[in-house]
Amino acid sequence: MSAGTLPASTREIQLASRPVGRPAPENFRLAESRLPELRDGEVLVRNLFMSVDPYMRGRMNDVKSYSAPFALDEALDGGAVGEVVASRSNERKEGDVVVHSLGWRDYAVVAAAATKTARTDLAPASAFLGALGMTGLTAYAGLLKVAQFAPGDAVFVSGAAGAVGSLVGQIAKAMGASRVIGSAGSPAKVARLLELGFDAAFDYHDGPVRGQLEQAAGPGGIDVYFDNVGGEHLEAALAVLNVGGRVALCGAIAQYNSTEPTPAPRNLMLAIGKQLTLRGFLVGGQRQHAAEFAGKMAGWLADGTVRYDETIVDGLENAPQAFMDLLDGANTGKMLVRL
Repeated sequence: MSAGTLPASTREIQLASRPVGRPAPENFRLAESRLPELRDGEVLVRNLFMSVDPYMRGRMNDVKSYSAPFALDEALDGGAVGEVVASRSNERKEGDVVVHSLGWRDYAVVAAAATKTARTDLAPASAFLGALGMTGLTAYAGLLKVAQFAPGDAVFVSGAAGAVGSLVGQIAKAMGASRVIGSAGSPAKVARLLELGFDAAFDYHDGPVRGQLEQAAGPGGIDVYFDNVGGEHLEAALAVLNVGGRVALCGAIAQYNSTEPTPAPRNLMLAIGKQLTLRGFLVGGQRQHAAEFAGKMAGWLADGTVRYDETIVDGLENAPQAFMDLLDGANTGKMLVRL
């Protein structure tokens, strides 16, 4: 792209108003904004794919949290992968494919130092927002470092057909789990988990989670619970965990749109007698494991040990709907928007 043909503006999705409960289309706005001039050390990226993730729901509220709330009437942001179309940096050249955090727009001006090269010789660009990106690191570090998984452990994963959960189960199998159980929200997702190597899977709509989990776990119980859901799932896991069990608290998607406090788990006292460890974590605190993870995951993808699913929605204008659908569980694997 020559300087004369570089775009002067970009389409972007702005936060028009703060959602109360479930987000709605009127909370979002498709707008046009001018791109700043490239300064030294910056690159202009044409985004190819952007990620929509459950954590973004929390950032739409005006509350103090681990990441700053989105500003009203400004572009949202989040993971994206794209092609460098102009560069004023020695680090990045035109044609490089990079991962960065200015999604929700067609073009982005980014500091080169804030980008990471996507090795498209290893996997398609989109995989660097999923299995080879933060999603994969969340699954890997959450299971192995936070939940201290050991070979022979029986593992339960909630939201198991989602981007993180589906990888957790496969990593557990690859590392020697005795049994891997997943919960998901439809018969098709349950069938997919069994295809991916889960030993058992159930649809949480089919009855109380605890009863289904007890049946899937059998007399051996579970040693590790990877929690993407919270609520009833966490309560069920506490009941079925063995003495010395570990819980990695990654997400609580069942509660993200709640406007009232959620009571579960009501059996937290079990953590005392069972000597359980419940540990919350954020992927940002696990970056020291990124190189180890990248090497392992590249090998697993290459030899077919780990497979990943993507649900792809086309067009920036459809990104808000993709996000809302994600919160309703419409995705299998990673939910992405192709730009």
